[in-house]
Amino acid sequence: MAGPTKRMHGLFATLAVVAAAIIVPSHAWAAGAAYQVDTAEISEAGACKIESWVSFASNKDFVGAVSPACSVPFVRPLELSTQFTSLRADGEWTTAATPKVKVNLVSSAIGSPGLAISGTGIFDLITGENIGATIVAPITLRLSEVVRINVNTGWLWDRPADRQYFIYGIGVDWRTPDNVWTLTAEAFGLTGATPEVASVAQPRFQVGLRWRPIDRWNVDVIYGRNIQGENAHWLTLATIIRFPPPGK
Repeated sequence: MAGPTKRMHGLFATLAVVAAAIIVPSHAWAAGAAYQVDTAEISEAGACKIESWVSFASNKDFVGAVSPACSVPFVRPLELSTQFTSLRADGEWTTAATPKVKVNLVSSAIGSPGLAISGTGIFDLITGENIGATIVAPITLRLSEVVRINVNTGWLWDRPADRQYFIYGIGVDWRTPDNVWTLTAEAFGLTGATPEVASVAQPRFQVGLRWRPIDRWNVDVIYGRNIQGENAHWLTLATIIRFPPPGK
């Protein structure tokens, strides 16, 4: 039984890190990194942020993460980040680093979709091994000044299990005109290779509320279901601190 248990632990660890890594936020009112569906937008060059969150599951799994990110000058808007994650899955702990590069290819506008592409590598900091990678194409469509839809499609490589998956996600953000409150709902998941646990391939869901009393800081409370593919309930508390470009 040790073999399957070890493979499932590797899969859950990979999915937990990927779930937190594939959606680094990129706009003044974008959803935070604890959400799973990325946007196509990136802040102006020189802007930085520090995102952190803790997630608790009804089955005792846990995820804690911090992710510094900065936008840098490039031909197109470009964001660089590295997420550091400590997680407990099935009673075992894993610590990982997830560097990410994201570039905006088409800017979004009301009624006109935007497109970006991002790539991540996932590394186990205890063993030093690469445990996975993703390539994701986020699309953002603004329906109005306060409502937008985000759609993600991409590829996930789970190296411990040597399996590849198609990953997908759709999310809706609806904020108040003063940008103090934002409601986010999203569904996401993966498909491809047949997993050893059926719930891994079942859709996952999240809904969260953001409070942003000042422009540079916000806090989110999020409820999720089946976030790591284990049919558990999740509660997440997340925060973002933003730093504008020098001189602003």
